[in-house]
Amino acid sequence: MRKTGPLLAAAMAALVGLTAFTPAQAAEPDAATIEWAACASPRERYECGTLTVPVDWKNPAGPTVDLFLSRQRATDPAARIGSLLVNPGGPGLSGATFATFDFFSPEVRRRFDIVGFDVRGTADSNRVLCSADLIAQYPDTFIENQAELDHWRDFSSRARADCKSRTGPVFEHLDSVSVARDMDAVRAALGEEKVTYYGISYGTMIGQAYAEQFPHRIRAMALDSVVDHSAGGERYFRDTAAHVQDVFDAFVKWCAGETRCALHGKDVRAIWARLKDRAERGELGGMSKAQVLRIIFNGSYAPAWYSAAEQIARLDTSAPPAPLRAPGDIHFPWQLICADFDMRIRDHREYAWQLRRAKAVAPDMEFNPSTLTVNSWCLSEPRPIPYPQHRLRVRGAPPILVVNSRHDPITGRAWAVSVARQIGRAARLLTYEGVGHGVYDRSDCTISTIDRYLIALKPPAYRASCPAVPLEPSTQVREPQDFLRRDLTDRPTPRH
Repeated sequence: MRKTGPLLAAAMAALVGLTAFTPAQAAEPDAATIEWAACASPRERYECGTLTVPVDWKNPAGPTVDLFLSRQRATDPAARIGSLLVNPGGPGLSGATFATFDFFSPEVRRRFDIVGFDVRGTADSNRVLCSADLIAQYPDTFIENQAELDHWRDFSSRARADCKSRTGPVFEHLDSVSVARDMDAVRAALGEEKVTYYGISYGTMIGQAYAEQFPHRIRAMALDSVVDHSAGGERYFRDTAAHVQDVFDAFVKWCAGETRCALHGKDVRAIWARLKDRAERGELGGMSKAQVLRIIFNGSYAPAWYSAAEQIARLDTSAPPAPLRAPGDIHFPWQLICADFDMRIRDHREYAWQLRRAKAVAPDMEFNPSTLTVNSWCLSEPRPIPYPQHRLRVRGAPPILVVNSRHDPITGRAWAVSVARQIGRAARLLTYEGVGHGVYDRSDCTISTIDRYLIALKPPAYRASCPAVPLEPSTQVREPQDFLRRDLTDRPTPRH
């Protein structure tokens, strides 16, 4: 049976972008070295190191940024295939931390060095720094009129200027194309002729950017819970709303058939509508409607539907949400998303129109709360953005594995189908027929199928699937980023 699935966030949004991206003609990057040393306690059995790369890959003689890496050596050196580069998404979750987890199967860890690096602008790779006092003042992400939109635009402009001044030159170069160039430099520094890569959620953006630039340098690439970078404008709002409505519909159906669901035998949709109305009237102890929506949104990552049902039942009887945590807004390195997705809107009329279109496909959920958060932060991003939305252009790549759950609250299966079509004949689509964000460790079937591809380069048939496994009552509703929230007491750091 599966382990607890990863609780990862993929907070991203988009407006229309039409820039074409073609494979990079850059020569093999200089084989810079990584100075490996034992990580500090408590992870001293792993290696840590840094790799220096240009801030701006178009100006290699300019300022540089040090990428922080960690490596978990293959447990059977004689059977070692090479390095498996990994990224857990977020964006902004620590790849270096993720690489030290025993996340992958024993066979993958036997055959590969697991290598992760903190993406530029995150964790220990020149992370984006902002004034805590300023960020704590951010307004409600649900914008109700033009005055509130103007206030948000002013706030996001001030926040952007503050973070840029504290972070330095790398702030303007956080796009996935730059990160993909970083990953190719890591590949070269590891001495690998081709890259083997596994990325989750926003980590699939890095993989897609790499496949566009360096298709002939791919050995294997597994994209798990896929972001569709071609979704822009109204379609992005509609898609993300449809994704979270889909998991709500699946939740209602599950509860109707599961006697242990705290709402079993009740009209779940009526209770849900009542909670949203009460939140708008201020009757839920300060919880906003967006925070109510996060009960289902967050609760579908693991998934944690037993706990979500219990929380909804408590709120419906006016009891406080404790001991379950009341959902809150996700905090993330928003500039990474703003560099990849054009989020700006003209005025509140356009904003309200997009929400109405979203509600048409999501009558219960209305909108995806993560979409509103990201949209607000990126309102003042100057044009042109570094990596605007476009259809993938991948030419000459080997088989690429695209993986998604049937029901995913943020990267719905429709996005995976779209990305697989854009990649073309090289793509293989694997569907986990259950709920959740992050597929690899959902079941024996998902593990063995992805392992076979990574190890033996044997992808599944087109449109393969793995059956769902029963949900676990013990799983709790958590913020998506709690899975890899940065913990200084349990993080791989170099030994000095």
